[in-house]
Amino acid sequence: MATTSTVDAESRRERLLDILSTEGIIRLDAAAERLGVSPMTVRRDLADLETDGRLRRVRGGAVPSLRPRTFVERMSTGADAKRLIAEKARTLVPAAGSAAFDASSTVGTLLSRLDDASDLSIATNSYENFQVARRLAGAHAVLVGGEAEERTDSFVGLLACQAAGSLHYSRFFTSAAAVDPARGTSEVTLGETQVKLAFVEAADETVLLVDSSKLGQRALARALDWDRISTMVTELDPGDERLDPYRDLAVLL
Repeated sequence: MATTSTVDAESRRERLLDILSTEGIIRLDAAAERLGVSPMTVRRDLADLETDGRLRRVRGGAVPSLRPRTFVERMSTGADAKRLIAEKARTLVPAAGSAAFDASSTVGTLLSRLDDASDLSIATNSYENFQVARRLAGAHAVLVGGEAEERTDSFVGLLACQAAGSLHYSRFFTSAAAVDPARGTSEVTLGETQVKLAFVEAADETVLLVDSSKLGQRALARALDWDRISTMVTELDPGDERLDPYRDLAVLL
């Protein structure tokens, strides 16, 4: 019986991780209903998964752990939300001129949804996003190089910051590891923060693309204050009450 119980627990936890990967968030009551167990059982499973560093518990469920993750790992998490965000943000991408795109997988999803980029110069500190940008018809892709941050598959450091700040952008598209109404955005590494700040300084406007699982959270390195962000795009309906703390801070889409 003990062996069966252990197998059942392992199976449940794998299914919980599958939910987290697909949806970007685990909602306690919904997960309990899907798995056919009590919310208390799911709480115990989430506690064990958090101890293993697989996720981070929040009120009412769990979200991905706040740690450096590779581009592939991030791209496979919350894919549905990323697609909705990208569809909303497509109209914000300039038809020409120049724009900057950070190394996030959400921004990568936006780039992959563009049909063409006319005469747009696209700068990014992500090799994966650079590869997508260079295949866009009419686009001029610029890879912002520097030190390779292997944990996040991005380029950071002094050279990356200097390169990021060497162009002028009409818009900078960025995501974040966490978003807080009082403290702005934050990242899991200081290097990511520094490059994003360099992009912000060189841009007329900054557009934040972030899924709802990151709202109300704080990560290691503080990044952008709200006065640097013009628009925040989420997968939520703009009238969703979860966005109430942010209504006076940015335009919500």
